[in-house]
Amino acid sequence: MVKNENTETETHDARSRLITSALRLFAEKGFEAATTREICEAAGANISAIRYYFGDKAGLYSAVFTEPMGEKKCYINIATYLDLPLAEALGRFFAEFLEPLKKGEQIRLVMKLHFREMIEPTGSRQQEIDAELKPQHDALVAILKQHLGLPRTDADVHRLAFSIIGMAVYFYVGQEVVSAISPQVLNTSKAIDVLAERLAGYAVSMVEGEVRRRVQEARHEQ
Repeated sequence: MVKNENTETETHDARSRLITSALRLFAEKGFEAATTREICEAAGANISAIRYYFGDKAGLYSAVFTEPMGEKKCYINIATYLDLPLAEALGRFFAEFLEPLKKGEQIRLVMKLHFREMIEPTGSRQQEIDAELKPQHDALVAILKQHLGLPRTDADVHRLAFSIIGMAVYFYVGQEVVSAISPQVLNTSKAIDVLAERLAGYAVSMVEGEVRRRVQEARHEQ
């Protein structure tokens, strides 16, 4: 039994080392320039390990592109958000969205890799949009649609959703700027939890502003 546990631990460690090494090299050099040999050398793994754990270089890249962000949700239960008051629903939404930021340096490499993917696309970005980003957007749209009491989703609901998500996205793409100007905003897990709470509050104000805009627009049309 002990032997099996040790083997499982060694397998996990070897796979994790490959992910860590590949993340750094793919982020620095890109998919084409980073070789499987140098990835394995950096990870202290045999060249055949990539085939064993990931199938091929593309499989390794796919794992590196997604796994460091945390476990992906294949299905977002929108109903769990709709059963909550607006502030609480948005608070949970931002807490889940910002959770990967707690990984520090690793998440900075992930963002560097994602930026590189935009310049040298492999198709992984589109997969991420379909599997992760669109479901997140749809969940937020459902929250807004319910709170606004709309029979259907219009373009302004999408504009509002993109604007709300954009507040959180900045803390991913602008990590270096935030750290240079006000490092205490992101430097601890507690700080990131507070950030999620604050963003939820800001978002509630944005939703209230959209409610007022729609009321005024309706009056002008009468």
